[in-house]
Amino acid sequence: MTSLKSFSIAAVSALALSACGGSGGSSSGTRDFVRAVGSSTVYPFATAVAEEFAKSGAKSPVIESTGTGAGMKLFCAGVGAQHPDIENASRRMKASEYADCAKNGVTEIVEIQVGIDGIAFGEAKDGPGMKLAPVDVYKALAANPFGKPNTANSWKDVNPALPDMPIMVYGPPSTSGTRDALAELILEAGCKTDAATKALKDSDEDKYKAVCTQIREDGAYVDSGENDNLIVQKISQNPKAIGIFGFSFLEENPDTLKGIPMSGIEPTYETISNFTYPGARPLYIYVKKAHLAPVKGLAEYVKAWPAAWGPDGYLKAKGMVIAPEDVRKKSAEIVAGMTLLDPSQLK
Repeated sequence: MTSLKSFSIAAVSALALSACGGSGGSSSGTRDFVRAVGSSTVYPFATAVAEEFAKSGAKSPVIESTGTGAGMKLFCAGVGAQHPDIENASRRMKASEYADCAKNGVTEIVEIQVGIDGIAFGEAKDGPGMKLAPVDVYKALAANPFGKPNTANSWKDVNPALPDMPIMVYGPPSTSGTRDALAELILEAGCKTDAATKALKDSDEDKYKAVCTQIREDGAYVDSGENDNLIVQKISQNPKAIGIFGFSFLEENPDTLKGIPMSGIEPTYETISNFTYPGARPLYIYVKKAHLAPVKGLAEYVKAWPAAWGPDGYLKAKGMVIAPEDVRKKSAEIVAGMTLLDPSQLK
């Protein structure tokens, strides 16, 4: 009975993809290449795996940098050749996103942690040597810190120990997983230093989210799109600006950038790998199981990841922080068995 059910699911999936067709498809209408969307942080790693995978003679996967949030919408829109096979994510899928997936028939999702990254704060090599804490970042960037309109113009207004320098921060857009991580790991941490604001989480969660995570829109924070390299260029040319991006971009530009300590902890490979750095976060790929049989190369591409993410794998040289051995082992087992995500674990 189980094998018959599995066959039926595969057949339905194949028919769905065949019916949808899509550009680049084969004569049967099923797609003959892998398509992934999502995080700009995961993008260089996914691209590296795609390039290595293509060396085997397979058609190179198409990797699109849409941002985690926008990528989730594309991924969850449905099953079929016009929909992506993989979502690259710099944060975990939300319960609300899984619900959107399920509503659109995307009910079998495989979640794989591929590594670790950190949301790094950086400045130009000749910058002032900023030292920040989450509460400083919150007071500088929140639209209404602790419930009051933000009137801070300089970092000195935020904290007398900081330079008298205009607040100018280049960062990711609202569709980015890096922006979500900024809100959850840094802004909320700063917001919760005030007991009354922290208590809002239990009494009025919507107000709590607005007060703690809404970013000001008066020019102090510059949304730089899904392009961390652009942020790197902006701050390398402006010693008075600060940038927020994935750690790998900081590590790849040591001649022009330097990391800003957060609560006295430098963003380094070691502090991110052991999660002592406040901005450390896991990286994921999400795979649509219904696409595994009908999309040529999808299963093989996913199986190429474990060889890349280890201490001796090529992703480390690309700036990925390697996940602990137990995490890698569990992820490899998920890849081997294509074990489905348990949605009860999501928030």
